[in-house]
Amino acid sequence: MTAELVRGQNHTLPQTRLEIRVSAGTPVVAGATLGDERGTVHGIEWIAHPGSPQLPGLEVSKQAAADHRLAVDLDAVPAAVHRVTVLLALPMEAGGPVRFGAVAAPFVAVTGLEGTEIATFTLTGLDAESAVAALEIYRRQGDWKVRAVGQGYAGGLAAMLADQGVTGAAELARSIHEAVARGMARSVAPPPPRTPEGDRVRHTAAIGDPAPPVAPSAGPAPTPPTPATVPTTDSTAGGPTAGPSAGPTGPINYAHPRRQATAPPPPPPTAPSAEPGRPAQPVAGDATGWSMEGRLYNQVWGMFEDLARTTAAYRSAVDFAESRMDQELDRALSDPRSRIGGAGDRARHEARAKRDQLTDRAREALDRDLAQLAAESAVVEPALPAAFAAWDNPVWHAYRVPMEIPMALRIGDLHLPEKPELHIPLLVRLPLERGIWVDSGRTASEAAALTDTDRLRRLAMDNAVAHAARLLAVYPAGEFSVHVIDAAGSAATALAPLVNSGVLAGPPAAGAGGVASVLARLTRRVDLVQMAIRAGAADSLPPDLDTAEQLLIVNDFPHGFDDRAVTQLRYLADEGPSVGVHLLMVADREDASAYGPVLDPLWRSLLRITPVADDHLADPWVGHAWTYEPLRTPADSRVLEQVLAQVAAARRTGRRL
Repeated sequence: MTAELVRGQNHTLPQTRLEIRVSAGTPVVAGATLGDERGTVHGIEWIAHPGSPQLPGLEVSKQAAADHRLAVDLDAVPAAVHRVTVLLALPMEAGGPVRFGAVAAPFVAVTGLEGTEIATFTLTGLDAESAVAALEIYRRQGDWKVRAVGQGYAGGLAAMLADQGVTGAAELARSIHEAVARGMARSVAPPPPRTPEGDRVRHTAAIGDPAPPVAPSAGPAPTPPTPATVPTTDSTAGGPTAGPSAGPTGPINYAHPRRQATAPPPPPPTAPSAEPGRPAQPVAGDATGWSMEGRLYNQVWGMFEDLARTTAAYRSAVDFAESRMDQELDRALSDPRSRIGGAGDRARHEARAKRDQLTDRAREALDRDLAQLAAESAVVEPALPAAFAAWDNPVWHAYRVPMEIPMALRIGDLHLPEKPELHIPLLVRLPLERGIWVDSGRTASEAAALTDTDRLRRLAMDNAVAHAARLLAVYPAGEFSVHVIDAAGSAATALAPLVNSGVLAGPPAAGAGGVASVLARLTRRVDLVQMAIRAGAADSLPPDLDTAEQLLIVNDFPHGFDDRAVTQLRYLADEGPSVGVHLLMVADREDASAYGPVLDPLWRSLLRITPVADDHLADPWVGHAWTYEPLRTPADSRVLEQVLAQVAAARRTGRRL
């Protein structure tokens, strides 16, 4: 059971290998200090920060990000260490927030390596502080415990480090912020080879392998899918959302967490190369797997890995080139006499020429890998099954109601600024493991800035309806039910495809009474199924209970919700997925701001996506902010209505039988 800590409360840790997950509403710098019995930090070598991310038993992220995962192995920390303190600070970037009181309350969770939460702490009550000691892990009578601290510092990172006894705290704080600002945190080492059972078979040089040695890495590889990492942030989704994971001190592990441990059948042979020395032509299904669907799923995951790694290698090379140029200029111009005249000009010219040469070589390697990935994507996209395919894929015109549930469902695309037109499908595993939140609020993206508020809300609801239609389409007839709460009745136009086709479990619920009725019915279902499972009596469920997977679409939350309804909704978000009840929320978080931190667990439990392109999916381990692109039906296409009509017809046939 998760311990929800308040400031000053402690909790005994049941294990020593941990992850500390940080979620904030804005990019923050995460670090940690090692302290003795009195909490004193004996020098900078006892501090893990973006410029020096690894210590024995401890590893932190290498850049500022909205989400972090800190790896901790308490058995590996030095014997003299009795306290590990997790620190958060706002980066000193132009235009960014300068105090925690201006952003959402940071959330910190201590979890096991498998992701199970042990203790959580929401850092409320911060105001003028720009740095905070979030929590500490400490030894007590042979056991390790975690304590919620929440001590903020208006003087920033320097004041916080000085409070822990660090000599030269101001200098160290400045160097940390400079490391983040220069982008040193993105530098990663060449990725390790994949394990045989997790690898995607390559018959040519692997895409994303380390580029030619144009620039050495600036440090060890970080250990987000989760795809953070991804793209973690949202890293619990399968496919490209499940970021890389690793042990506390080990290298990146890019093996997909859901692949079989035993070696499945090999992929089909790759087409021969047209010319010796040139890459072979890509083939759909060029990955291990027990079926073509499994091979395509792993191939999409492999494409995500390759794009993440080759881009990380390029960014690392560019960072190295810039850093090397700065160092050469500093050395050449350290003598004031060389700053004037031809010697200084020659030094500047040579340093910049070397920088440009390194950068150009890195870009050539990147362009080569991107071209191969684009060729692979062009082959893979037409071969994807309906559940993995975009709406404009011809497979939807030959759609038939399936007989079994697919591995995963496509809910959008991901891309990076180095090649925005190269889209990687964003796949989530089925059955859904968490709900989805379509954020109808105005985000910081350019697309959102150019879209008015009313249109954003319409696009968000259209997006939710399309996701519901895809879920209905990929489940066998009668095995997926959809309920709708539209308390104000504002989404009638967007809901028309679902209502007119007759695929909903009932009419959209309106008003406070309708909200209460739907929530009570689904809450009852969760309770009954949980009791039946615990009692080992799944066959004793009431005959009127719908055993199909349930999806609840909620529009314009919290309109029409009282405190009881909000509590029930949180209950469904937490307990529903394990027993087949899922949420699809369409909401602007600002509309629910009156609830304060009470709703923070609800938002965190949902996978956030947007109705327009937005780069909110952060992977703190390789330093990428993935841009999410929602799926759209082609203009003037009736593919959505045609698919829903087939789903409705299959349901009617099933009921008659």
